[in-house]
Amino acid sequence: MAPPHGPLRTRVVAWNIRAGGGYRVDAILHRLGRWAPDVVALSEFRATPPSGALAAGLAARGLVHQVTTASPREPGVNALLLAARWPLARREISGAPVEPARWLFAWVAAPRPIAVGVMHVPNRVSGRKYPFLDAVLALARARWGEPALLVGDTNSGRIGADEQVPAFNAREDGWMLDLAAAGWTDAVRHRRGAVPAYTWYSPNGRNGFRIDQAFVNPALLPAVVETRHAWGGHAGGPRRAPSDHAAIILDLDLAGQRAGSRPRAPRE
Repeated sequence: MAPPHGPLRTRVVAWNIRAGGGYRVDAILHRLGRWAPDVVALSEFRATPPSGALAAGLAARGLVHQVTTASPREPGVNALLLAARWPLARREISGAPVEPARWLFAWVAAPRPIAVGVMHVPNRVSGRKYPFLDAVLALARARWGEPALLVGDTNSGRIGADEQVPAFNAREDGWMLDLAAAGWTDAVRHRRGAVPAYTWYSPNGRNGFRIDQAFVNPALLPAVVETRHAWGGHAGGPRRAPSDHAAIILDLDLAGQRAGSRPRAPRE
């Protein structure tokens, strides 16, 4: 399906698809087809047959350029997939999170190129969450001269604003504030304001939390046209949705960016 956007409009969809997609792959593909993205960033993508079918389905829909952190040696490990209509150049950045499956950085050679960092932050119980957050923050504080996006499942949020019941601590709340202080704007909140909107609900208490975010740097912020969360279910809510997470849909108008420019890695 061709995108319904103009030549300089770019739609990014970021989505935690839950455990590789499983039997829900057809429903996930159907919903992605309806959204008609130009760039897709998937969390909990795996080196399994369902995830492979999902990658093939995205390619059939025009997102033929793909990079992944999934490994056939560990097919059940949650990883990432970045797929786009334009060539991708994956790069390693000094100081990036030391999580081979949960961090991916690439340049997207769109008509107006952008840099994209995809993340799936570990949970607290892993003991790896705070080093991951610290590494992302250090990258955010570097000098980014080109339009850039940091997106994914952060397992973090603002106290009070992103939780129906207390869940986030001062460290996670502070990370969100420090990203803002470093010049990275929470794109959904920028466009939607402080209206509560949750991207994941606990399976037991059914309490909502906003743990999936998209952050844009100052060079990309003027291009943000629209943002929203979408569950992908028939009724637009979490019931009967093909994942336990809502997707982030980010529409960018890149007309103001320089044609042919190539994003550079951040400099300290």
